[in-house]
Amino acid sequence: MNFNLTEDQLAYRETARAFAEKAMAPHAAEWDAEHIFPVDVIREGGKLGFCGLYLPEALGGLGLSRLDTSIIIEEMSAVCPSTTAFFTIHNMAAWMIASFGSEALRQQYVTRMATGEWLGSYCLTEPGAGSDAASLRTRAERDGDHYVLNGGKAFISGAGSTQVLVVMARTGAVDSGAKGVSAFVLPADTPGIHYGKLEDKMGWHSQPTRQVMFENVRVPADHRLGEEGEGFRFAMKGLDGGRINIASCSLGGAHGALLRARDYLHERQQFGRPLADFQALQFKLADMTTKLTASRQMVRLAAFKLDNGDPEASAHCAMAKQFATDACFEVCNEALQIHGGYGYIRDYPLERYVRDLRVHQILEGTNEIMRLIIARRLLEPGVAEAIR
Repeated sequence: MNFNLTEDQLAYRETARAFAEKAMAPHAAEWDAEHIFPVDVIREGGKLGFCGLYLPEALGGLGLSRLDTSIIIEEMSAVCPSTTAFFTIHNMAAWMIASFGSEALRQQYVTRMATGEWLGSYCLTEPGAGSDAASLRTRAERDGDHYVLNGGKAFISGAGSTQVLVVMARTGAVDSGAKGVSAFVLPADTPGIHYGKLEDKMGWHSQPTRQVMFENVRVPADHRLGEEGEGFRFAMKGLDGGRINIASCSLGGAHGALLRARDYLHERQQFGRPLADFQALQFKLADMTTKLTASRQMVRLAAFKLDNGDPEASAHCAMAKQFATDACFEVCNEALQIHGGYGYIRDYPLERYVRDLRVHQILEGTNEIMRLIIARRLLEPGVAEAIR
């Protein structure tokens, strides 16, 4: 068992750091303050492969593992968690098409998404179907060689500014639950699609969030991913990786906050001494570092399990997401506390880290739902022994 990064992984991390410092760091505060979606910078990242991290090389992706991807995402998030989070959502949407779409769909959509030419949104959540996603009501009725979509989605990242939508809709009976959900890919400007107002969020200001409404939207039947009724399973498979991705964003945000807290302890003096001389603050920094390191190990273990097809990979992804997003938010909050009043003003990035990381405990499945996933799996015979 070797926990050291390989030479390739170190190179990926350095490339991600260089891109983040050059293209993101000078503008992250402005993007946040002005609610700017930096499409040009995202496409610049696409030239480095960041829009197709774990997409197949044959479709223009880098073909990386989920562990490699986590390392890259963490590095970028240390500068701007919000923008990096959109990279991860785009990657998840493109991966679903690459994994479950026909060869024609893969060539039409994935090759353009891998470069960032086309950006994608993942459309699962609805106004009345959040944690209970299997109760979604957006309807797809078969009409000859098309489906007709009606309904609406909520809290969709990138909506109104992306070119591709991956949409989960009900093709089965109203009470068919998860087994009645199918997945579709469609151009974001298809007639009948309407976008709601820009949501005024606490954080994640560098990516737009809107409702998406479907009014008699005609989708070719060959734009369905897989067979009817497989959409919810595809969505959950996407979310296993999505949970590692968003946990990795938390790792990066916490790492960025920790570095700033460490530097501030050396720079700031009170009572005639540097703050770093005070044992209470030393202990606080030690606890922050321990939480971050434990989180990182859990996330990388989950990524390893997913890469290797472990039967308990979903449980590991849920554990990593729940633990890391909770612990890393605490790290950012403590870093803000160390900065005192300065941490609360926008001249410093601490309050932005706190606002951006807070939503990680909610999306890709709330941390309460993560606990349900873990507990239900753990109660199955032999699982506790397998997870140890």
